[in-house]
Amino acid sequence: MLSQMEHTMETTMFMFHQFAGDKGYLTKEDLRVLTEKQFPGFLENQKDPLAVDKIMKDLSLDQCQDGKVDFQSFFSLTTGLTTTCNEYFVVYMMWKRKK
Repeated sequence: MLSQMEHTMETTMFMFHQFAGDKGYLTKEDLRVLTEKQFPGFLENQKDPLAVDKIMKDLSLDQCQDGKVDFQSFFSLTTGLTTTCNEYFVVYMMWKRKK
């Protein structure tokens, strides 16, 4: 039986490979579809039709500039989003304790 953390790791790997398919990388379109399905609130709040382009550029997801996002870059994206969410969570928890 997997621990909760192992399950999280497995889910992250599974999501990447589900959208990457046999090619082993995400295209910009793959990343857009994955983001729309798995992070719906994120793109919804962006209100920018070029949000995925900006994410790929600003976060250097496409390091080789070949239009491909490998697993390491995808993991960096999910880590960055998780870190940002955690920062808001910590602030919320501190606010909640003060009440």
